[in-house]
Amino acid sequence: MPECTNPLWPCAMTGAAAALSGFDGITVIIHGSSGCYYYPATLLHAPLQGTFIMEEEVIFGSEERLLQVIKEVSAPGTRVAVVTTCVPSIIGEDIRSMLASSDVLLVDSPGFSGDFEPGYLKGLLSLEPRVDDQNPGINIDGVSLLDPFFRGNVRELTRLLNNAGVPVATVFCADAVEKVSHAAPFTVTTNSDLASGVGRTLGGTLGLQDLRATFAAIGDRIGEADIGPVLREIAVKEEHIIQVCDKYLRRFDPPRAMIFGWASYAAFTAAALMSYLDADIAFIGTRTPILPDLPCPVERVDSFSRVRDLIIEYRPDLVIGSSFERSVNPDLAFVGLTPPLRGRVRLASMPVAGVEGMLHLIEGVLNACMDRNRK
Repeated sequence: MPECTNPLWPCAMTGAAAALSGFDGITVIIHGSSGCYYYPATLLHAPLQGTFIMEEEVIFGSEERLLQVIKEVSAPGTRVAVVTTCVPSIIGEDIRSMLASSDVLLVDSPGFSGDFEPGYLKGLLSLEPRVDDQNPGINIDGVSLLDPFFRGNVRELTRLLNNAGVPVATVFCADAVEKVSHAAPFTVTTNSDLASGVGRTLGGTLGLQDLRATFAAIGDRIGEADIGPVLREIAVKEEHIIQVCDKYLRRFDPPRAMIFGWASYAAFTAAALMSYLDADIAFIGTRTPILPDLPCPVERVDSFSRVRDLIIEYRPDLVIGSSFERSVNPDLAFVGLTPPLRGRVRLASMPVAGVEGMLHLIEGVLNACMDRNRK
């Protein structure tokens, strides 16, 4: 059977499920085996449904089982979406014909068809998002249930936009499904690896430099916006970051860091560490094909053995990434940035984007490095 293209990273099926299940008003059915259901359900912490097809249904067909589950989960005011997995795709079942008489959204996105990001975009675009030129707000883009920081990102961007007097329009993908067809003409993004392409993008929100430029663009495009409070907050918080980092550097050497994750998150983190801590970025390993343009070795890393070999080769003081990277050498300073992040209780909605996202990142790095230096 074909395998997912990156063992360290969720597949296209999980991406489609993440996009669709992020919207209230959609019930997502994973059409496949129990393993195909539990994988995204565990990662996304979303109330997914599954057909749990068995061996005999692989042989004789799964139509009866699929239609039964659709009937069981259908409810007034809620749309049903079916996401296909590898098994029905491989055996060549005509799912579209099965659903011809049903008002059901079908997304053909088996795991072997690609990585998380293309599946996420396919799931989102299946909802046919549309721009409403009369919507006075701004969309928030690049939000995914897979991201441990998605709630914090949405709250932080909502706070900053409100401080500028601008309402939030549609959040892609964590909102009411009816808002998909009434998106605003303008968008800001929290993660460019998950850019929806809906509305005109005014800029990113990772890092204070990009945040400042994005809100300047908001001020230019939205006549009612008052970006002054946001720009003043950025200036005050950046000065605080500089002071704290200078104090750290008077006591300790700059860290030698390796960063793993979404390309946009990794690039933002590297730029922040170089700017405020004079860090030596030894290596960046992305989970996505997009490779940031930075003055350090950059590679798409798609196996645990490669992760292990790289950490052994570059000998960092600090590793920023997922539980995979942390497990290589638990004695290194570690900051969690990338799913999966196992073995930690996470209750607060911490951001990566915005002002608070920068504060959260620098705080985590400094505390991790100081703890290691004290050993």
